[in-house]
Amino acid sequence: MLSTVAIAFGMSADAFAASIGRGAATDRLSFAKAARIGLIFGSVEAAMSLLGWAAGSVAGAYVAAVDHWIAFGLLGLVGLRMVREGLTRAGDGPARGGLSTGSLMLTAAGSGVDALTVGVTLSVIGADILVTALGIGATTCLMAGLGALIGRVAGARIGRAAETAGGLALIAIGASILARHLGLWG
Repeated sequence: MLSTVAIAFGMSADAFAASIGRGAATDRLSFAKAARIGLIFGSVEAAMSLLGWAAGSVAGAYVAAVDHWIAFGLLGLVGLRMVREGLTRAGDGPARGGLSTGSLMLTAAGSGVDALTVGVTLSVIGADILVTALGIGATTCLMAGLGALIGRVAGARIGRAAETAGGLALIAIGASILARHLGLWG
């Protein structure tokens, strides 16, 4: 359960950061608009994790002997990318683009690529994908909606810190999976 919560928050970090930028770029952000942003981001993130899980399930039998290394590698790479982007993203200005459904879905899909990779990892380690995908979707929905509201007040800078923290959480999860399979930790 703790891993599911950590994965859900880690996966929501990109959406949180992106929605802060959207909120910062919107003149009149109502609660309804923030909720819509959250629903779009949460739905896309959950769908991407399911899609990744399905792809990983097809190839899962071939990688069972090295699944812990795959999980460690994928989560580590995604986490490092998130940390790098959080620390080095150019500019703190508002995100470009409007709040149209298409624009939000494209932004959500871009931030959801990590969920696709994590979905593959979840299939390899045999995680309960329905619970995890719902957790990722619900957490992302809340975080993206909250991020849009925060962005309206605080601007985009806080999004970089959230993305960095999410990346560090994914790296820690990958390391714990590897440590458990190697018998180094509980």
